Amino acid sequence: MDTTRLVLLVIFCVSLFMLGEKWYKEYGPKPAPVPTAVEPSPGTDFTPVPGAAKPAPSASAPAPAAGPTAKPEAGPIGGGDLVSVRTDLMHAEISTLGGDIRKVELLAHRDTVDLDRNLLLLDFGAKHTMVAQTGLIGSSLPNHKTVFVPDQRDIRLADGADHAVLTLTATEPGTDIKVIKTLTFHRGTYVIDVAYRIENHGAAAVEPFAYYQLVRDDQAPPGESTWVPTFTGVALFTDKDKYHKISFSDIAKDKAKYPKESQDGWIGMVQHYFVTAWLPKSGGPREFYTRSLGNGLFAAGVIVPGPRVEAGSSAEWDVPLYVGPQEQEKLAALAPGLDLTVDYGWLTVIAAPLFWVLSAVHGVVKNWGVAIIIVTIIIKLIFFPLSAASYKSMAKMRIMAPKLQKLKEIHGDDRQKLHQAMMELYKTEKINPLGGCLPIVIQIPVFIALYWVLLGSVEMRQAPFMLWIQDLSRPDPFYVLPILMGISMIIQTRLNPEPPDPIQAKVMKIMPVAFSVFFFFFPAGLVLYWLVNNILSIGQQWAITRRLENAGLGAPKR
Repeated sequence: MDTTRLVLLVIFCVSLFMLGEKWYKEYGPKPAPVPTAVEPSPGTDFTPVPGAAKPAPSASAPAPAAGPTAKPEAGPIGGGDLVSVRTDLMHAEISTLGGDIRKVELLAHRDTVDLDRNLLLLDFGAKHTMVAQTGLIGSSLPNHKTVFVPDQRDIRLADGADHAVLTLTATEPGTDIKVIKTLTFHRGTYVIDVAYRIENHGAAAVEPFAYYQLVRDDQAPPGESTWVPTFTGVALFTDKDKYHKISFSDIAKDKAKYPKESQDGWIGMVQHYFVTAWLPKSGGPREFYTRSLGNGLFAAGVIVPGPRVEAGSSAEWDVPLYVGPQEQEKLAALAPGLDLTVDYGWLTVIAAPLFWVLSAVHGVVKNWGVAIIIVTIIIKLIFFPLSAASYKSMAKMRIMAPKLQKLKEIHGDDRQKLHQAMMELYKTEKINPLGGCLPIVIQIPVFIALYWVLLGSVEMRQAPFMLWIQDLSRPDPFYVLPILMGISMIIQTRLNPEPPDPIQAKVMKIMPVAFSVFFFFFPAGLVLYWLVNNILSIGQQWAITRRLENAGLGAPKR
């Protein structure tokens, strides 16, 4: 049995199993949501109820009587007037009810399904819910159910201005506390600074806690390929516990495991290519929480203590919100671990340098498709000696095929004698039947890492290549690349020695067809990478086989 082919067959079967398992986990039937203490509907209150845990106390902000675990009253999420804010990168709509960010339209990114529309990352509509909410905890403090008064109704980032500011003011009836909520939008960034200012005109000090949360439905973004499933859910990072992905199904089953309290870290919602995250500054206590709200809605957020506000004084603080694409370099500069939302899994140590090389090449050629081709060639050149050893071993096995077949005819069903004769032939011809395995095994992590780089990089999204390929992140609309890839695999199969086992031989002939069917649904960038790699492999393998044949390998010994 040809061991190299066996290795490839095992890899193929395991890949299919993992792909199917991941598809079922992300897109299969969802469990019924676990009821919460308050049974909300799509328009109910989303105030956090983290449970028994409380934020880590600080000297300046002990937990108030009506602290973070106070049970909220039900209230509508809808209602309120909308304030429009437009910058160079986004168009946002903020509700006067709580100052919720109800909509964020990314002006530099088109919708996945309707290319005539911009992408809505945050939205509160019939088909999709994703909103950002904040509020203060305490009976005398405003939360996301409080009506605020905006200073403007339509805000545009002025030419030459670096930022645009929306100011919302709330004064709770019967109190001497004035709360000002400020949202600052900046030029050239997807960061929104959300600040609170408390003016205490009363006689007693105020010790506030603030919550920052995201509410989202559990549906994957429309237009995502079910054949190449990606994660949609909650992400959390702390310096001690590092990066956590939290699935909606685990939250619904109350099985989500993550650090509840920390002195640093952030929490957000991720989907393919994009992330929305609250980024509290490091060095202060915070409590993370997740909740199943029922009806397919989930909340994830963080509670942080605000500064103590003495009578007759004021205090303010802010927490940034990022709403945008997963651009790794920019995310890494915003918060530790935020770039990990571009998830390469256990191959990150290989994938990250590969992406850096791919980006550097793109900076020169200005075309991601051409960059993919060049990087594939570079990788092939790096592994040329290993590939040559592998193909040389397979070429020798192919040339020896007639002699192996003759031995099989001589010894018939006596497998022990057949095996001894084969070993003697390998020894005589100086062939190592395992020689083609190790080089392939060594290269597999690199090629899988490049696969995930091409799949997870937002830079590939809607990036044109040439001719009919106008989006490397979508399948080839005319299936030209998958068909060419299938043809290349058939050619490659014929260059390899045919396995002596008839069943294995049939399976290896079916593999190119099976792979081609799968690649019909894969992003064009991934198919381009595999096609180029196959073409290079065919050329290298053909040259090695021809050289060995010309050298007389396999000729009768004299």
